[in-house]
Amino acid sequence: MTDFLDLTIKDLVAGYRAKTLSPYEYWLAVEARIEAFEPHVAALYAYDPQGAREQAKASTERWLRDEPLGPLDGIPISLKELIATKGQPVPLGTAAVELLPAEEDAPIAARLKEDGAVIFAKTTCPDYGMLSSGLSSFHPLSRNPWDLTQNPGGSSAGAAAAGAAGYGPLHIGTDIGGSVRLPAGWTGLFGFKPSHGRIPVDPYYVGRCAGPMTRCVDDAAFSMATLSRPDWRDGTSLPPNDFDWMDHDIDVRGMKIGVMLDAGCGLAAETEIRDAVLAAAKRFEDAGATVFEVEPVLTRQMLDGLDNFWRAKFWGDIRNLSAERRAKILPYIYQWAEKGADVSGVEAVQGFGQTIEMRKTCGRLFTTVDAVLSPTNPIVSYPADWASPTNDPEKPFEHIAFTVPWNMSEQPAASINCGFSKTGMPIGLQIVGPRFDDMRVLKLSKLFETWTGGIANWPKPPVA
Repeated sequence: MTDFLDLTIKDLVAGYRAKTLSPYEYWLAVEARIEAFEPHVAALYAYDPQGAREQAKASTERWLRDEPLGPLDGIPISLKELIATKGQPVPLGTAAVELLPAEEDAPIAARLKEDGAVIFAKTTCPDYGMLSSGLSSFHPLSRNPWDLTQNPGGSSAGAAAAGAAGYGPLHIGTDIGGSVRLPAGWTGLFGFKPSHGRIPVDPYYVGRCAGPMTRCVDDAAFSMATLSRPDWRDGTSLPPNDFDWMDHDIDVRGMKIGVMLDAGCGLAAETEIRDAVLAAAKRFEDAGATVFEVEPVLTRQMLDGLDNFWRAKFWGDIRNLSAERRAKILPYIYQWAEKGADVSGVEAVQGFGQTIEMRKTCGRLFTTVDAVLSPTNPIVSYPADWASPTNDPEKPFEHIAFTVPWNMSEQPAASINCGFSKTGMPIGLQIVGPRFDDMRVLKLSKLFETWTGGIANWPKPPVA
């Protein structure tokens, strides 16, 4: 079972094709892992092992006939519960929502089903996906498999916990300010936020992306051929691409790589994190890149403006709920949101304008660099039952200063493990590339993974 669960998607597909391993056999190994670990990490919602067995059996029959539906046929995959699947409710992580079956599959779910993937569960998130935490008024508290007293991050909390606990090779999260990269950093996963529109989402929104969370770069790259197929429902969806997502060859000699150790505002990066990022940067320098420190792209005015805009928008989303339903929202989030009632229309528009300012500063920086390295998270860890690293609704976004600018600038960015703290918790390195150059981020990430050994050199999470 352990050997099965260490296989990459490419290895699994090769086994399916050679008929030395079947999707059904592999699913049973994943099911056993879930049965052992889920009581501890609470990563899943709408888990359907019987449905997964049926999907895996059907995939096994297709592979026996050499008629797979697509490249991910028979691969177990979880989806963040914000991603709709037809017939299942979308709770949005909150007890305030009426549980009504979704009328259709969201673009990601539709593409995965077209390819025959085994969608076995949704993964948890906090209320409305508004926290970097596994804390929710609807879901059980999701925990970090590296230390069950600690937070997996969020809002793709369950996806991170599931990936780190070994619930199969691929988990899809969403990201509007860091919600794929932040939890990936805190759980040691590879989390990839592609260029805005590369993976279609519905509903779409400024800065909102979706991306794979995996144990290795290859698994994320392999999934992109499926996930990046366009969908008309996303008005920002990019045109079809002909990328070879598994082409990871890159020569960094002569590349200009900026290292950002100061985010400009928010929580300062802890010493252990700075040291790990500098050590990662040294590897690129030793390989021939020109590496130098760069100034931040974010200011306090930008972050506070975004906070005002998000508060006003969210208050508009929930103000017409009945008092009874509003009372069910996680108190931390409700306390943050109700201040949106005091944000004037002019202030909200000015706040939105700060997203444009972020685009400008990010664009200006990339006239001088080919890529940027930074911490993913400014701190090593925080308690599982905290709503955020500050646990203060008046300072809700102090931890996203390294990640959120790249959502607003629509640039690809990834988090990859670059070491461990004294307490044994993972540390994430963020790698950012130019807008639309998703392949550069994947190639740089793969190169770094070859230097570090990737998951082969991971200590096993204590829950394992």
